[in-house]
Amino acid sequence: MAKEAAALAPGTDGPPLSKRAFLDEYNRLLREFSSDPGNPGSYACKECERCTSCMFCDGCEACYGCTHCHGCAECNHCTHSTECKACNACAYCVRSEACSGSNYLLMCRNLSDCNYCLGCVGLSKKDFYILNRPYPRTEYFKVLEKLRHEMGV
Repeated sequence: MAKEAAALAPGTDGPPLSKRAFLDEYNRLLREFSSDPGNPGSYACKECERCTSCMFCDGCEACYGCTHCHGCAECNHCTHSTECKACNACAYCVRSEACSGSNYLLMCRNLSDCNYCLGCVGLSKKDFYILNRPYPRTEYFKVLEKLRHEMGV
């Protein structure tokens, strides 16, 4: 009896939920979610799609809890970031992907708890790095400014 009750559809007294019925309903929910461009719980977001609890963002997609971001996708709890993807708890990052707990990144991937990095990949707990090499703080900003100007970033 307990096995049967576990297979019942939630909140119903109907027949047990079959694998096919489950998959059909699951796929329907996925289609419905991906086609709804709404931004529930968001405030002052422009041209964003499927973002939740975000504020003052524009052109973002499927983000959660972000503020002042532009053109980001699938980010969570980020702020003041631009064109980032799948970042979590990052701030002031640009064109970075799959980074977490990091700040002031430019064109970085898979960084964790890093600050002031440019073109780095796979680092953790590093500060003032360019292309995965450490730089003195003052030298970092000189190189950064030169490269930003040359690259138009």
